Amino acid sequence: MDYSEQKSWEKIMSYLPEEFHFKGKFLPQEEHWDWHGNNVHLDAYRNPDAKVKIILFHGVGTNGRQMTTIIGRPLAIDGYEVIAIDMPLYGVTEIKQKKTISYDDWVQLGSDYIDYELTRDSRPVFLYGLSAGGMETYHAACKNKKVKGIIGMTFLDQRSQLVRNETANNAFWSHMGTPLAGLAVKTGMGGMKMKMSVCSKMSALCNNENCLKEMLSDPSSAGNRVPMKFIHSYMTYQPETEPEKFDICPVLLTQPENDKWTPLYLSEPFLNRIRNVPVTIKRLENGSHYPVEKMALEQLHAYITEFIEKNKI
Repeated sequence: MDYSEQKSWEKIMSYLPEEFHFKGKFLPQEEHWDWHGNNVHLDAYRNPDAKVKIILFHGVGTNGRQMTTIIGRPLAIDGYEVIAIDMPLYGVTEIKQKKTISYDDWVQLGSDYIDYELTRDSRPVFLYGLSAGGMETYHAACKNKKVKGIIGMTFLDQRSQLVRNETANNAFWSHMGTPLAGLAVKTGMGGMKMKMSVCSKMSALCNNENCLKEMLSDPSSAGNRVPMKFIHSYMTYQPETEPEKFDICPVLLTQPENDKWTPLYLSEPFLNRIRNVPVTIKRLENGSHYPVEKMALEQLHAYITEFIEKNKI
């Protein structure tokens, strides 16, 4: 399946500033990559003359096409090679394997895809992730160890009770959600699905209410249902390298200033533990968690290009 057969993304894109609308121009090439028998969808802007590749990871309320619209296409216009991945369970990626998808699979897929790109050529690879995709850039970098820089909209350690308290839908889910998901896995019900909007504060995904409604009604992004196994593994994932020992590459946090779901103080405890590589924090003026605001998007674009140009060698 391709995005030509799925129109939710166009409705969501309509809430972005005019210059971010595709209008049939400079569309990504839709590719499919086989990962353990799964048909993984890629939005790709291939450019053999580009000096750098940027791989985009979405979170648990978005998908690859929504990443392409806010930042993939602008970076491709700059001349970078950009690929946005639809992780299994999201977007138009088709799951064909029988096993239940976990967050560990997302991290492994991210690492495997980095290796895949590096077998094509040796150009430096950077990762950018929005929401949960931010921490996934860290987890994938720890597993792969071959990236030049990671950029995240947030860096949330879901093992932290503070993070759970602030990002879950209410006190019940912040304290009981992970144990209940774990119990479901242990009793053979890990494949049972639940809407992410039930347990997480998905109502704070975007500050534009009409855009938020479109996202919540989209089963390929914020309206998605995921297995209990995925939820439990996401909430308890243990990185291969804890931040005190992380020395792989520089880190950039692009923090939306008006993020009502994951404010800066939730990422700071994790980032403050990283001491062996540079960590930079940039604020996006008036930005939502999923930014649709013009100034925030322009700043996101500028900060990412500045970071890449500084660290690409």
